[in-house]
Amino acid sequence: MKPTNRPKLKRITPELASVSDYERLAKDFVPHGIYEYIAGGGADEITLNKNRRAFDHIELSSRTLTDCTSGTTALTLLGEQFRHPVLLAPVAYQKLVHPDGERATAQAADALEAGFIASTMSSVSLEDIAAELSKNKWFQLYFQESQEWTLALVRRAEVAGYTALVVTVDVPINGLRNRAQRAGFVLPQQVQAVNLCDMPHRSPPVLGLEQSIVFQGLMRNAPAWADLEWLSRQTPLPIIVKGIIHPDDAVRVADMGLAGVVVSNHGGRTLDGLPASISALPAVRKALGPDFLVLLDSGIRRGTDIFKAIALGANAVLVGRPQVYALAVAGALGVAHMLRLLREELEVTMALTGCPTLASISSEALHPSGRLASIEQDRHARC
Repeated sequence: MKPTNRPKLKRITPELASVSDYERLAKDFVPHGIYEYIAGGGADEITLNKNRRAFDHIELSSRTLTDCTSGTTALTLLGEQFRHPVLLAPVAYQKLVHPDGERATAQAADALEAGFIASTMSSVSLEDIAAELSKNKWFQLYFQESQEWTLALVRRAEVAGYTALVVTVDVPINGLRNRAQRAGFVLPQQVQAVNLCDMPHRSPPVLGLEQSIVFQGLMRNAPAWADLEWLSRQTPLPIIVKGIIHPDDAVRVADMGLAGVVVSNHGGRTLDGLPASISALPAVRKALGPDFLVLLDSGIRRGTDIFKAIALGANAVLVGRPQVYALAVAGALGVAHMLRLLREELEVTMALTGCPTLASISSEALHPSGRLASIEQDRHARC
């Protein structure tokens, strides 16, 4: 399986006018199986498609004659200053689409002053990624088979200068990735989760005839709430829990004294049939109150999407697949351009809705139909 098809673009062409253009063109720059692995969702992709459609049903309210000359997208998260509310989500195996992988993506994030969350499953070491970032670098953690191996990753992240841990909890086992399966996707030998290369691997358990490969097999080492409690005692880094959909889970995270949550359905790649992340957001924010850190992941493709997420309760958003599409098409330059597009679209949206700062964005910036949609989303999330 070749790593690329067409050579990467060396300049930004007029056809790259929006984030969706990178997604459209990425098919020409990577082999079919790799594209299907990246773009695909779980099972019938109901949740994957909901993630986009849900944003389309939320309407904005235009306000005129507002002085926005002092406008800014700056914000503070966990005591850190950010230029804008866009973070690159943890995405594994980025060398699938570019020989520099996560190193190139980190360079783009640093140039555009975007937060970067390095994946446990990155194809570039967490130390090499950190070296490309001057600030706003967080590390995404998957619990490993033993506490010793998990703690080894945490200690490496601390030494490398990461300032927060984003612990993913919604993928104790992989979802049904039928689209990648039909395309015959297999991870190439030259692309590995390099952060885990030195860790030993246990033999799979021997199961009895009455035992389930899922329950007694794959779920044997799945993390639990006690693991989060243990982790919080091991590190001074703030812990953000990624993969929260239900408000009760969000409240439990807050009650444990952890730093924040990411409302996410893993980009529609795990359990098909979950609500769109933006649909689950209002109920989570309501349960947590106004001051707890809430991030939104899944479905962001426009600056208007970022605005809508903030209006419904998010402090900032994570962008996943678009960074890989942009990386596939134009390398670090493409990722930087993708981020600039989102930032500028957000600024245009803020100016035309009369919201010069992120703090001024609220549900009042949504058209009444949009506010009604968020109430309906809240009701469905609670049910």
